Amino acid sequence: MAGASMGLQVPSLNVCARKRCRLFWVSLVVLLLASSTRVAFSDSKYLVGLGSYDITGPAADVNMMGYAMMEQTTSGVHFRLRARSFIVAEPGKNRVVFVNLDACMASQIVTIKVLERLKARYGELYTEKNVAISGIHTHAGPAGYLQYVVYIVTSLGFVRQSFDALVDGIEQSIIQAHENLRPGSIYVNNGEVIDAGINRSPSAYLNNPTEERSKYKYDVDKEMTLIKFVDDEWGPIGSFNWFATHGTSMSNTNSLISGDNKGAAARFMEDWFEQNNSASSESVQNREHELLELAASFGSAPGKPATKILSVAQRVRSALRKADKPSFVSAFCQSNCGDVSPNVLGAFCKDTGLPCDFNHSTCGGKNELCVARGPGYPDEFESTRVIGERQFRRAVELFNNATEELTGQIDYRHTYLDFSQLEVMVPKQGGGGTEAVKTCPAAMGFAFAAGTIDGSGAFDFKQGDDKGNAFWKMVGGMLKAPNEEQIACQQPKPILLDTGEMTLPYQWAPSVLPIQILRVGQLVILSVPGEFTTMAGRRLRDAVKQVLTNDKNEKLHVVIAGLTNTYSQYITTFEEYEIQRYEGASTLYGPHTLSAYIQEFQKLAGALVRDQTVEPGPQPPDMLSKQISMLTPVLMDTTPLGTNFGDCSTDVPMNATYKRGSMVSVVFWSACPRNDLMTEGTFALVEILQGTDTWVPAYDDDDFCLRFIWSRPAKLSSRSHATIEWRIPQSATPGVYRIRHFGAAKALLGSVRHFTGSSSAFVVA
Repeated sequence: MAGASMGLQVPSLNVCARKRCRLFWVSLVVLLLASSTRVAFSDSKYLVGLGSYDITGPAADVNMMGYAMMEQTTSGVHFRLRARSFIVAEPGKNRVVFVNLDACMASQIVTIKVLERLKARYGELYTEKNVAISGIHTHAGPAGYLQYVVYIVTSLGFVRQSFDALVDGIEQSIIQAHENLRPGSIYVNNGEVIDAGINRSPSAYLNNPTEERSKYKYDVDKEMTLIKFVDDEWGPIGSFNWFATHGTSMSNTNSLISGDNKGAAARFMEDWFEQNNSASSESVQNREHELLELAASFGSAPGKPATKILSVAQRVRSALRKADKPSFVSAFCQSNCGDVSPNVLGAFCKDTGLPCDFNHSTCGGKNELCVARGPGYPDEFESTRVIGERQFRRAVELFNNATEELTGQIDYRHTYLDFSQLEVMVPKQGGGGTEAVKTCPAAMGFAFAAGTIDGSGAFDFKQGDDKGNAFWKMVGGMLKAPNEEQIACQQPKPILLDTGEMTLPYQWAPSVLPIQILRVGQLVILSVPGEFTTMAGRRLRDAVKQVLTNDKNEKLHVVIAGLTNTYSQYITTFEEYEIQRYEGASTLYGPHTLSAYIQEFQKLAGALVRDQTVEPGPQPPDMLSKQISMLTPVLMDTTPLGTNFGDCSTDVPMNATYKRGSMVSVVFWSACPRNDLMTEGTFALVEILQGTDTWVPAYDDDDFCLRFIWSRPAKLSSRSHATIEWRIPQSATPGVYRIRHFGAAKALLGSVRHFTGSSSAFVVA
């Protein structure tokens, strides 16, 4: 196996004579030069470590981050969210950390607090310079964890549980990766992913120069770049890949926490590696009567007290872990997804079924009627599965065929920049040299409020609006009216919200942003704090690659890690900005935003090439102490007289037999999931009977096929139900099963009691 150690034992200097010792070392050098077999720390110049930790957060009552719809609040779990990390180090030299979050985006205040914890634990080993924290852009995770006002309006302010789940999970995943550092190798591979994304703003893309567009086959980037981690002793231990498509397969009517298509792809790939198709498909028709008799002996178990640790101990993937080897970690990272939709069937009008207007994405002038369709339309869960599986299948191919090994130094550069007033040198319009222009304080245009084909806005807003209207300008001006300089700077964007100049009760939008380059051999990661469109990302990659290679024929794999370290919305090209579709209206710092990024990233790349330090720049604010929260706390949970938390209110039918592909549904008396997030645990469990009396975990709420759905009979009711739905996979082993629920109930005086209950047994044949 590549990377296997020869187990050489080097004699101690104090037990050998100098001449014999010198002869030994000469012989050893000759042996190593002649050998093609790797020795630990010879060809394997890197230490690699991976980690993964639960960041699911509050599964009830909390606004979801992404669509900015106040009525879209969490009410259960589709599957869990995780922070997945890798660390690559040269022994005694540089190291880098990359964290991929199943979250909408990174947050500046989350990054600040994670770095504080890392400094307290490791000193200067991990800092803002060599740590990147990136979001996959799922729109189905809890909100309230960013510090700027505009991003927490719909979540009724700051949500401490969302924030803590992220900070704790990121820290724990990095700790795991650090403790797992061992000699290993990294391989890289590239390939196209077909039918996982379309351009959702083609009219803006078409405004880019014809000559530039002609260089590319598609109007979205279809290339996936994957790195494969191989431990010298254990073999493959994980993979990370970068590919651009939005996390909007799940719609703005969904209320279940979900990692969307990229989170699904990660779950599929980790299970593919760990489980290795272990489920049996043998027929049990001849045993069905015997199984029914066995199932009949297990009625529903009434709700009873449980310990906090019980749901953690019962997790399916806890059973998969080996004591001497960490779990396989696979991350599907985000890239320049700004104008890329996973809803590949296109956008159609809900009322007529006809395609939406090309330039404005409206139907009869209304943006609300224009909705994009995913490949599983009208089933958003199926669309999520399909887009996730398309990425997963391609990643497996790249993983299995990765042969190009990363070699060379590890390095990084990082700086903070004030994007509200950056001076940028750009070519003069019409040619003839360059001129100095400036970026602007942040502002959002009218088309921002129109939304996109993945999730429309409201009222009479529409994409492609470069004029605005007097009424909404008056409304926006009541918060803060932009001055003439700001209006001119942002042209042709009509300003709806002058967020960069709004400071009550504290800053509405960021001005200081981080940019960062991480390099591991031939792999270069550009950490950007926003969503670059397809063409904007292409220009940035090309500009950085040109500096790093100095036009030499050096093979580099340059990837953009979108939504990293903080969030500042979109970055379009100058030409796309002129069209003022959603992405252009959401490009905060004016028409020269992309030029500013390219200029400053080229400076970072130049410093990397010349081994120069860079100025740290102005520090972003820490506004944690200023945060306001208006989310109502959980007061208490109750059940009807004569029932317990965890009792079944709707059980499976007696003597039930289900076929694979069918749905099993059980309802329990439950309590608010905010009482205990069940971090690294589960709210829902499917168990299979082994022998005649041993129940073994088979599926939990981190499985795509199992849904935990929480509901109240009325908004202010203290009673609640947990509905657990299991779509039986075709790979499920025939046998006797039951469904189990874990929860935590809050008493009037504030104490929390954990409980569990189970359904009657049933047969899967």
